[in-house]
Amino acid sequence: MAEFSRRKFLLTAGVSAAGSVFLKGCLGNPPEPGGTANQAQQPVATNATNVSAGDAPETTTVKLGYLPIIESAPLIVAKEKGFFAKHGMTNVDLSKQANWGSARDNVEIGAAGGGIDGGQWQMPMPYLISEGRITKGNKKIPMYILAQLNTQGNGIAIANKHVGKGIGVQIAGKETFFAQLKSANSTFKAAYTFPAVNQDFWIRYWLAASGIDPDKDVQLLTVPAAQTVANMKTGTMDAFSTGDPWPYRIVTDKIGFLAALTAEIWKNHPEEYLAMRGDWVDKNPKATKALLKGLMEAQQWCDNFDNRKELAQILAGRSYFNVPAAVLDEPFMGKYNTGDGRTIDDKKMAAYYWKDEKGSVSYPYKSHDLWFLTESVRWGFLPVDTLTNAKTLIDKVNREDLWREAAKELGVAAADIPTSTSRGVEEFFDGIKFDPENPKAYLQSLKIKKVSV
Repeated sequence: MAEFSRRKFLLTAGVSAAGSVFLKGCLGNPPEPGGTANQAQQPVATNATNVSAGDAPETTTVKLGYLPIIESAPLIVAKEKGFFAKHGMTNVDLSKQANWGSARDNVEIGAAGGGIDGGQWQMPMPYLISEGRITKGNKKIPMYILAQLNTQGNGIAIANKHVGKGIGVQIAGKETFFAQLKSANSTFKAAYTFPAVNQDFWIRYWLAASGIDPDKDVQLLTVPAAQTVANMKTGTMDAFSTGDPWPYRIVTDKIGFLAALTAEIWKNHPEEYLAMRGDWVDKNPKATKALLKGLMEAQQWCDNFDNRKELAQILAGRSYFNVPAAVLDEPFMGKYNTGDGRTIDDKKMAAYYWKDEKGSVSYPYKSHDLWFLTESVRWGFLPVDTLTNAKTLIDKVNREDLWREAAKELGVAAADIPTSTSRGVEEFFDGIKFDPENPKAYLQSLKIKKVSV
């Protein structure tokens, strides 16, 4: 793939390219239909190591970065409830990152240089770091994706001054709304936590589905998650896309409302991931699987709704999110007072960590990686030939094989281990479908995009 400078990558507004985007059959067959999957196993928490000498990890020490949003929950639970220690990883250091840029910088230097070995990532950051697109000097730092951390649990919050103006899951009267902004010489400012990744994609998809071009009709900003409440209070932004607890905190502080949950935009969508430096994994394969086993047990614990009250208490603590537990309690049960007269009370809309209606949450489907790369092409963040080479790139970065090995060693039921690297066709709230067998058709079906296909 053509090299972009780090600055050019972050600032590029679009790319126009012609030609075929085709990746037929690279991701295997879709999973078997049917079957619900919300009954998580209930592992027993322990602080005692339960590892035979032959399976002992090469190191018991690792430093993982995380951000104070609910995607990090299984990492925190694995540490706090002793699941990492149970599998021999007795010295896991969870390091809160100031923002996503700091996480990237810290994984560049690695734990040996005072940074981190890996941790929680928005997608496709592991690919962008591996290819040197957002690193200093475009240095390639090989990364491995090991597991998906969660699905859902994100939302798009809107400032209260826009209540009653038709801004919801579908945006009504957009022509009048934006015309009024223009006549008032005002700009609709929409923020996310890092450019060209998950939370940028969610707000772009939501806007574009209603005919609003996110690169022409609004101003997009990058704001760290923990600053969202303050920024909306001061009126410096109109919309924000990020993970709980911050959207619901905006509602409970009565400064904004929830226009849409990401669960409403793309139900059971892939969210954030555990990814590590490739050199750390290559050096420590047993420790890698020990981390995965601890993570899997933590994900199962998180998905037992009887544990959700305690989960909220753990995350809310000063050491982690430092927020009132109340802003986590209801969202964890799928309950949202959106702040504009709408209420949601549906457990299917909550965050999941181990299993959801479509099957495994923890398993890192390669078809989801392909969607993130395809969406990057859509908005001009990556060149169109990315998809021509996608299979090779995905096979290099996505280590679902290690997830499978760890799951089998842990004794995960065969029914909970996907038989395909593809979850099949995905459908969004506006009726658009993504078939991983033909990403070109997906791009062609989108009215608003920066790539010519």
